[in-house]
Amino acid sequence: MSTRYLSGSAVALVTPFKRDMTVDTDALRRLVQFHLEAGTDIIITCGTTGESPTLSGDEQVEIIRTVKDEAGNGCIVAAGAGTNDTKHAVELAKNAELAGAAAILSVSPYYNKPSQEGIYQHYRHIAEAVSVPIIIYNVPGRTGCNVAASTILRLARDFENIAAVKEASENISQISELLEERPAHFSVLTGEDSLILPFMAMGGDGAISVAANQIPAQIKQLIEAARQGDLESARSINRRYRKLLKLNFIESNPVPVKYALARMGMIEENYRLPLVPLSAENKLILDQELKILGII
Repeated sequence: MSTRYLSGSAVALVTPFKRDMTVDTDALRRLVQFHLEAGTDIIITCGTTGESPTLSGDEQVEIIRTVKDEAGNGCIVAAGAGTNDTKHAVELAKNAELAGAAAILSVSPYYNKPSQEGIYQHYRHIAEAVSVPIIIYNVPGRTGCNVAASTILRLARDFENIAAVKEASENISQISELLEERPAHFSVLTGEDSLILPFMAMGGDGAISVAANQIPAQIKQLIEAARQGDLESARSINRRYRKLLKLNFIESNPVPVKYALARMGMIEENYRLPLVPLSAENKLILDQELKILGII
């Protein structure tokens, strides 16, 4: 096992809604129990998979407190608390810490396309405002701006509570640089389910996974097998679920994975606009794979 605090199998948890679009706390508690039984190491609430752009500050606090109460000491409970306004990101991070989050996942500023120095200053303000570990979330495909490895490493060296990166750039050269030059306390986690196997083989610490919503035990097994050098088992798990990992993004995340969870009887299939239900055609495609895998 890694000695780093943030490692292993982390789920980017969906936010279940009732038909009236309020947070379904009963379903939320069911999801937490599902993850505790599967051995998930970290539950991350209120991230983009949790439809964070549509959650109010009060809802963020309610979700963190509910998940923390249900999880007890069974796993680490972290929370998404990022936005592209530094002042607001600091406020969200403070609120998440007060609500009991053991770590903060903070997406890099999107749309405004800051310089690397601007990104550094953004995270500096967050790091100085909270005491819990911070996970930098680098997802240039959504933000329109890559956080360079040099910026991530600079932040990791300058701030002890900048403890990890969720690296979703698919940039193997950047991932290699992070793994080879990071300080001892700093975890490198992949945000790409399809890259878990090669990422772990390179020396990664784990994954923040969308598919862990549906198959938490199997994602945990994949990560552990790869971490222990049992590549034959890891390849076997990866091969079996490879198509599902891809189909989870057949439409915008988290629409496919929430549909699957609804078919599994875990949640109601409700989304907040601008997200809408999966198309009928894609429901059939996803259903077929879920049945092949014995998930439904």
